[in-house]
This record gives sequence, C-alpha cells and structure tokens, in this order.
Amino acid sequence: MTEPYYEDETVTLYLGDMREILPALNLQADLVVADPPYAETSLAWDRWPEGWPALAATVASSMWCFGSMRMFLQQRDEFADWKLSQDYVREKHNGSGFARDRFRRVHETATHWYRGNWADIHHDVPLIPAQFNAKGRTTSTSAVVVPHTGKIGEHAYTDAGMRLARSVRRAPSVRRGIHPTQKPVEVVRELITYACPPGGLVVDPFAGSGSTLDAARQSGRRAIGIEADEEYAEAAKRRLSSLVLPAA
Repeated sequence: MTEPYYEDETVTLYLGDMREILPALNLQADLVVADPPYAETSLAWDRWPEGWPALAATVASSMWCFGSMRMFLQQRDEFADWKLSQDYVREKHNGSGFARDRFRRVHETATHWYRGNWADIHHDVPLIPAQFNAKGRTTSTSAVVVPHTGKIGEHAYTDAGMRLARSVRRAPSVRRGIHPTQKPVEVVRELITYACPPGGLVVDPFAGSGSTLDAARQSGRRAIGIEADEEYAEAAKRRLSSLVLPAA
C-alpha cells in the first residue's frame, strides 16, 4: 500500500512517479489538474512522462492541462483518449524564455479536456461583476431580448450585474515560489471551481509546489497530489501543513 507523504482532512500528497502511484491508488476523481513538464528545455526535470494522459483518463472524465502550444502540438497523439473543449489563457506580468528571435512569450495556456458526453461533464463558469461605462451602464446588456429559438415576442431580461468569467486572465508570476513553474492559486482555483463540483475530488499528477492542493482546499474540494521530486514534495508538505489550523 502506498503511504502518503503528507495527509490532512482534505488533501493527500504522495511521493513517486505518477505512472506507478496513480494505478495503485485505484480511485475515481471528478477532475484532473495537470501541469506536466513541457519538454522544451534541457533541464533535467523537463522530460515528458510518456503515457500520462491515457493514465489520467482512467481516473477522471474531465481534465485541465497547462502547457504551451508547442507542447500540445508535439504531444497531440498522447491526448487521443480525450476531447478538447476549450482553452484558457493566463497572461503573465512579464515574459519567459531566452529566445531573441521570437516575440516574448507573456502567456501560458490551460486546455480543458473531457471524455464521454459533454452534458455529463460538470461545468460551472465562475461569474464576475459586469464592467460599467462612464454613464453607469453595463458594456453589454439589454433590457429586452428575443429568444434565439426564433419565437415571436419579447422576453424580459433582468440584469443581475454579473457576467461569465473571461477566458483570458491576467495573473502575475509567483515571486520566490517553491517551484520554477509554480502557478498562482487564484488561477488554479478558478479552473477547479469551473470543472469540479463542491466537495468533489481533484487529482494533480504533477503536484510540484502544491498549488492545486491548496486551491482545491480553499474552494471546498478534496485533492490528491503526486510529486516525483522529494525536494518539491517536502516543500509542498511544509506549505500545506502551515495552512492547517491546529486542533482545538
């Protein structure tokens, strides 16, 4: 039996290769959130774990995966068990990469994948306050609209002042983070809120700094993470344990 590296009432962290740990756990989750190595550099840890998307498909029917356009195109055959629903772009405050012959890359993409029927997949887009113009009116609203079904007549519409969250979000990089590719908790939390029901289970096969576990806990979900590097697993353990209030 695989022993947890860290565990509390909401989150559990395992140390090891997800291709070995995940099958041993024999679980079914509501959502996978993955930030795999992109395999775009010569760094020792930046190696694509072959076969992981197919393995993720055995534990969930919904998945967010961070990556670059290059990564998704190079590894497209690895996602054969999944159907793509949409992409979500995080705009960084500064660029990354050292190439001098290309535009500075100031964004990264998260793609949402699913299996089966879309109607069976949990999806709840977060709502944000509407933007108002100088006259105090919303930038895109109408008091009366005609239903798109083509029925004759007017349809009353009450503006509650909320709109669907945008697919592009500006979120600064994590300064002095635990992991070089650490994701802001607010970004991960938004993706989890969209694709995992309250009280549901999230699995992160590349836990890194523990951002997914932290975000899941903050949003009222449970989470299981797997990290192959003990240095990062230990740092994530310290991070997660410091966020747990001691028993009264």
